Amino acid sequence: MPAHFLAALPNFLAYLGAALALLTVFMAIYLYVTPYDEIALIRNNNTAAAISLSGAVLGFAMPIANVIAHSDTLLDLAVWGVIAGVVQLLAWGVARVALPQLQEDIAAGRAAPATFVAALSITVGLLNAACMTY
Repeated sequence: MPAHFLAALPNFLAYLGAALALLTVFMAIYLYVTPYDEIALIRNNNTAAAISLSGAVLGFAMPIANVIAHSDTLLDLAVWGVIAGVVQLLAWGVARVALPQLQEDIAAGRAAPATFVAALSITVGLLNAACMTY
C-alpha cells in the first residue's frame, strides 16, 4: 500500500468515526423527538416510516459530508454537525405544522405525507450543505 494512503488513514478513521458518532446522536434525538416509534414501525414493514426517516438521515448526512470535504478540524465537523441536526429538526417541525395529521399518517403507513417529509428533509439538507461551503 502506498505510503500516502497509510499517512491519510488516521484522518480518515477520525473523520469517519466522528461522522458516525454525529449520525448516531442525530438519529437518537430525532427518534426521541418524533411522536411515533419509527424503528418499530419500520420493523412492522411501515413504508411511510422508512421513507420519512430515510429522508431525515440523508438530509443530515449531506451537510456532514460537505463539512468533511471542506473542514480543517474535527471541531469544525462537530459544530457544523450540531447545526445540521438543529436545521433538520426545524425542517421536521415545519412538516408537522404543514401536515397536522402527520403522526397518524406515518403510523397508518401513508406514503404521500412521508414522501413530502423526506423531500423536505433532503432539500433542507442540500441547502444546508451548500451554505456550509467555505
